[in-house]
Amino acid sequence: MILMEKSDLQLLETNIDELIQTCKKLANENQSLHESKAILSLEHAALLDKNAQARTRIKAMIARLKSMEINI
Repeated sequence: MILMEKSDLQLLETNIDELIQTCKKLANENQSLHESKAILSLEHAALLDKNAQARTRIKAMIARLKSMEINI
């Protein structure tokens, strides 16, 4: 078995610590992105509903305008 020098062990330890910190950072970022996605999904659903309501109102207005046009 090859013996590692103290500096090699310290470098390995530093690299492992950096890897652990990167993993924690990525986990936090991933959690934040999941939360943002959930919020955006709710906003998207609300906008789709609002769009459908506007479409219905516009179709009703067009129908009223057409019926007024026929009565003229």
